Amino acid sequence: MPDTDRIYTAALLIIGDEILSGRTQDANLAYLAKWLGVQGIRLREVRVVADDHAAIGAAVKALSGAYDYLFTTGGIGPTHDDITVDAIAAALGVGVVVHPAARAILEKYYGDKLTDARLRMARVPEGAELIENPRTGAPGIRHGNIFIMAGVPSITQGMLAALDGKLPGGKPVLSRTVAAWTAESAVAATLAAVEKANPGTQIGSYPFWREGRTGANFVIRATDPMLLDACAVALLAALTEAGLAPVDGEI
Repeated sequence: MPDTDRIYTAALLIIGDEILSGRTQDANLAYLAKWLGVQGIRLREVRVVADDHAAIGAAVKALSGAYDYLFTTGGIGPTHDDITVDAIAAALGVGVVVHPAARAILEKYYGDKLTDARLRMARVPEGAELIENPRTGAPGIRHGNIFIMAGVPSITQGMLAALDGKLPGGKPVLSRTVAAWTAESAVAATLAAVEKANPGTQIGSYPFWREGRTGANFVIRATDPMLLDACAVALLAALTEAGLAPVDGEI
């Protein structure tokens, strides 16, 4: 059984020249962070590297050793520049093999349209397990604490859904938002005081500019719902005392 008092951590490694060039905007980070929070796992670090064997390998070694889980996205498709599997296998010191179950999945999905290029998606680091892909069949890959996933957001989300509730984690991170029409700098001391008076909570400030006005959403996070609510009540009271008209929710 997982230790719910322990803080489980994860890192995300985003792989792809197209991300670094700006040609493609990453859409997996926000989704993964929220999904991990529900699993009771904290996303602690994110890196972006090019389609480069050495860069991928160095990042995998560093991140998989520093955190409970490492998720990678990108570079497991059918083309020659999809080198993630090869780079991770080299970093782990294992060979690359065609996983028989992955091959069977692709044969069923593509039928007589299964080309050598598509068969590349059955290649895994030796000793790996598969992660179900309900979208396109081609599975994700798990090797120890490393989860190798596609870069296409809808496919990644399907793979994460297949992992729901299956990874040891701590208490889910809960959140509640309080908002006000104010510059965050004007209430910085208030936020710090409320957070200090409510151990076990964190308050993040997210300013916005709308309708010619300045406002901010204050997101309170905690693993204990009672602490979360107590902090929200305290923040609402403190902002009201400061002469504002706070909203219990997001603006």
